[in-house]
Amino acid sequence: MENVHPDATGILADLQSEDSDIIRNAAFTAADMRLEEAVPLLGERLKSENIGVQEATEYALRKIRGPQTIVSLLPLLRSNEAPVRNVAMDILREIGSDSVDSIESWLHDDDPDIRIFVADILGYCKKYKAVELLCDSLLKDPETNVRYQAAISLGLLAYPESVGALCKAMRDEEWVQFAVVDSLAKIKDASATHAMLQLLPHCSTLVSASIIDALSHVGDVKIIPMLAKSLGNVPGPLHHKIIKAIVQILSAPALALLPAKSQERLRFYLLEALTDNDEEILLAALQGLSAIGQDDATGQVLSLAENLNPERQTELYDTAVRVIASIGYNDTVRDALCGENERQIAIALDACHFMDKDDKRPLEDLKTVFWRLNLDFQRMAVSEIAGIATCEDMPFFLTVMNDCIDAEILKSSLIFFGNQHSCPGVEDIVFSQLDHRYPDVKEMALEACINLNTPTLNARFKTRFADGDTIQRIMAVYAMGRYGVKENLAEISQALEDTEPNIRQAAVETFLNLGSEAEGYLEILLPRLSDESKDVRLGLVDLLGQIGTPAVIPHLLTALQDENEWVRIRAIEALGVNRTVEAVPTLSDMLENASTMVALKIIESLGKIGGNKAFNVLLGFMSHEDPEIQRAAADAVTIIQAEQE
Repeated sequence: MENVHPDATGILADLQSEDSDIIRNAAFTAADMRLEEAVPLLGERLKSENIGVQEATEYALRKIRGPQTIVSLLPLLRSNEAPVRNVAMDILREIGSDSVDSIESWLHDDDPDIRIFVADILGYCKKYKAVELLCDSLLKDPETNVRYQAAISLGLLAYPESVGALCKAMRDEEWVQFAVVDSLAKIKDASATHAMLQLLPHCSTLVSASIIDALSHVGDVKIIPMLAKSLGNVPGPLHHKIIKAIVQILSAPALALLPAKSQERLRFYLLEALTDNDEEILLAALQGLSAIGQDDATGQVLSLAENLNPERQTELYDTAVRVIASIGYNDTVRDALCGENERQIAIALDACHFMDKDDKRPLEDLKTVFWRLNLDFQRMAVSEIAGIATCEDMPFFLTVMNDCIDAEILKSSLIFFGNQHSCPGVEDIVFSQLDHRYPDVKEMALEACINLNTPTLNARFKTRFADGDTIQRIMAVYAMGRYGVKENLAEISQALEDTEPNIRQAAVETFLNLGSEAEGYLEILLPRLSDESKDVRLGLVDLLGQIGTPAVIPHLLTALQDENEWVRIRAIEALGVNRTVEAVPTLSDMLENASTMVALKIIESLGKIGGNKAFNVLLGFMSHEDPEIQRAAADAVTIIQAEQE
């Protein structure tokens, strides 16, 4: 052997050893030395049954590379052992571009399987020579599967120069045509897109459908006019595919930018596509109609929605409903709403929910049909009426309040009343419902009162605070706090000293509306830190944490000694959120005897506080006996480290 590396003789000898460890070491050494002389022996060792030898040999061949390695590996494609053949192919895919010339002759092998393997390998060789060879195989090889693989590989290479050969191959068998279309779609070049459009009218329906799908994935807006033009040149079943592609490429809202004649023509095909069984096509057609649909589309969309299962076909049903809503209230929707078909009534009600609230056309029809609807539909209807009604519709809602007992219907009515600030007598109506037997109706009445926010109602709540039962007094405190703490400070201060703990808690919580301004009321609030009720103390600690100013920090530190664990936890959380450095020593001391839950909260807060002291405390707990505490400490340390970067 000529020009052998000085150290090569021993390595070559070791590669012929019977000892697997010696062979492995020799293969790794050959790889490090890029020892080309070892390639023939390494190729033979690739057939070894020893996994370690296989891995070392494969590694060496990938690292040495070059024409000699390619020449040595190509014969292994004939191996009857699939693992050997597969490894050889994989290596050749990686290094084949080192010498495409060494591969060329194998593309004319008598065995079609070998030609398929080689066509596959060339698809990874980023060389123009590989494109030339594959184009030749695509057009001349006698075996269909070889031509198919050549088309696939040309798609992987994605050279625009292959477009001409790919287009010629569209005269091939359908199996090859599918591969050609897939490859043309991967070539991001205008010539490929144009070629697919030119081929569209001349292919079978299945291949044409594949072309349209490919064009939709290319997403080039410039092809929209050509796609639209092709609608008149392809069989009817392909119209729906083209419509889907146009909507996907252009996006539904942009359809409204098309000229009026184009929109009119497109609407015809969009409506036609609603007869398809493909849900993706139906969805695209609906999306298109949501942008350019007119009244004449409502009936077809309604029929489609009627035959859908809203639970299984949720996206399709919701889109259909929104299309009806986008078109707007018209005779078709009115007929559905006022008819006897419950499915259509439900669709009409759902559509009304999404219609423009400035459009008052549905209002009178909804009010008329309300009384003959079933309970579920009544709930839907009254909710919509409440959203679009005005003071003029108060008689309807007064009748509803008098004649209906359903809580959901009453709550929708209270939403209406709560938004009618200028209607006479509305304060009396909503305030009277504070005494309703249903708690959720009471709550909605309270929100309606708060929304109205009038001096009259504020005065009534003051009276009720003085004279009502516990529940009514709690609601009064809540309402006065929402109206304004400053305006009702006398009553709220009184509530802070009330004998009922729930009222004291409600009074504390009214200050949450003030944010950091609540600091100005610490004098009357701080006595609640020693309240007998843990819920009151919890409320105050939450408030102190929200205030977050230096003035409240000593009191949060005091709360760390509270007898109730949850109060301590809330104080720990508040100190962490406010990154209170002076709390670190106290929190560190607490860790020694804390329960697991409290310990985890302390660790989390120390991570938020950060700094050297917190960092060192946490390091000590990364070796804690409890794995959960270990993980929490490690996470907190990571947070502190990240802030330092």
